[in-house]
Amino acid sequence: MSEALTLTPSAAKRVAWIAEKQAKPAILRLSVEGGGCSGFQYKFDLADSPDADDLVSETEGVRLVVDPISLDLVSGSVVDFVESLGGAAFKVENPQAAAGCGCGSSFGV
Repeated sequence: MSEALTLTPSAAKRVAWIAEKQAKPAILRLSVEGGGCSGFQYKFDLADSPDADDLVSETEGVRLVVDPISLDLVSGSVVDFVESLGGAAFKVENPQAAAGCGCGSSFGV
């Protein structure tokens, strides 16, 4: 069975860098909240530890964790870190998203 979520090496390096600056473990929590211009929006936080029911994916020693409710909406996604002229941000490539928005932080199913 393939992992439900994947963190790219680029995103893993960025999480490790941020975690080191904040003296926290290298654990990125992805969650989904209602709102945004397309119905749902992604939320990223550093976590101190995974919760018991989280799905955990690991890339280069950095863990990506997601709760079961959010997992239903992001299963199969790839989390990347992209730097462009518009700035730098974590980006979710979500195969389940039927609609998105220009900023890439909101989606619909």
